[in-house]
Amino acid sequence: MTPREVTEAWEEQVLSPHAARSGRSRGRIRPEPPDPLRTVFQRDRDRIIHSKAFRRLMHKTQVFLAPEGDHYRTRLTHTLEVSQIARTIARAIRINEDLTEAIVLGHDLGHPPFGHAGEEALNQTMAAHGGFRHDLQSLRMVEVLERRRTRDGTYQEGLNLTWEVRNGIGGHSKGPRDLEIFPDLEETVPEAGPETVEGQLARVADRIAYVHHDTDDAIRAGLIREADVPASVRKVLGQTRGQWVDTTVHDIVAHSAGTGRIQMTEETRAALNGLKDFLFETVYQGSDAKAEVGKAQRLLIELFGYFVDHPEEIGEEARRLLDEGRSTVPRAVCDFLAGMTDRYAIRTAEQLFLPRTWASF
Repeated sequence: MTPREVTEAWEEQVLSPHAARSGRSRGRIRPEPPDPLRTVFQRDRDRIIHSKAFRRLMHKTQVFLAPEGDHYRTRLTHTLEVSQIARTIARAIRINEDLTEAIVLGHDLGHPPFGHAGEEALNQTMAAHGGFRHDLQSLRMVEVLERRRTRDGTYQEGLNLTWEVRNGIGGHSKGPRDLEIFPDLEETVPEAGPETVEGQLARVADRIAYVHHDTDDAIRAGLIREADVPASVRKVLGQTRGQWVDTTVHDIVAHSAGTGRIQMTEETRAALNGLKDFLFETVYQGSDAKAEVGKAQRLLIELFGYFVDHPEEIGEEARRLLDEGRSTVPRAVCDFLAGMTDRYAIRTAEQLFLPRTWASF
């Protein structure tokens, strides 16, 4: 048996009956010969990590726009923290850890610069052209925009990920909505969210990670104090941030193992939703951290207008689809802007809109 076949056999014997099996994947858009070492989900994880879109996450906003401090989270460190939480739970309840990790590592690849402020700006500019959602853009990134070099030296469109990973990436986002109570997988319809328990876990771990680390960053920035967190939240999750993740993870493991869906007590779910509401009120929408949000949104809107008028200047990935007649100008411009880092968006705006002093040589 090859190492991959050994792993597949191990999954059949050890994983929960509700877990996804790599040997039973619904497959890829373009069939590929199996790898002797890695399962299909391990290959998907590796493709995501080696993508350009993944590397760009290191310079994309989590909460603070283009942060100067070394210790504030970025979209990349957020992704890694989600992965750590999700893998811990996946292993404890015996679902597919490799699939869970691949979904999480790819879940924010389509996030634009300037965090959710950037997402709102692009959704506004694209209102007449189908709108913009970062989860669907992440899916577009792995299916269309990224290109991978094959062993024969040619390039293929997209990362050609498995159906399970793509389903999880496209169904991970909740926005500001409360954490839901997941239905049994047998009752899930495609429009309702992830169709695997691993996809459900990625969706929940995303929320657990960001309400914890965004609170930590806001305290470091002096926007709030730990004692400002509502007493109703601290009563359930713990008095310190160090207890919050531990309490939540233990609750989920205790109530999800063997059930075929991700569950938690109503008390924990209400506390997580309360912490999310507190952050939206005091940090995301009502603090000095968002004083520059309007400027960031205007910057993206102005860039959108400029590149719609000058589509020949957009990046190669987005222009390729436009040149091939498979994208409209607004969508190609949106693809280009969504792929930018904070710094690149600011630098591009400076080059296009700010006058430079004249220097004679």
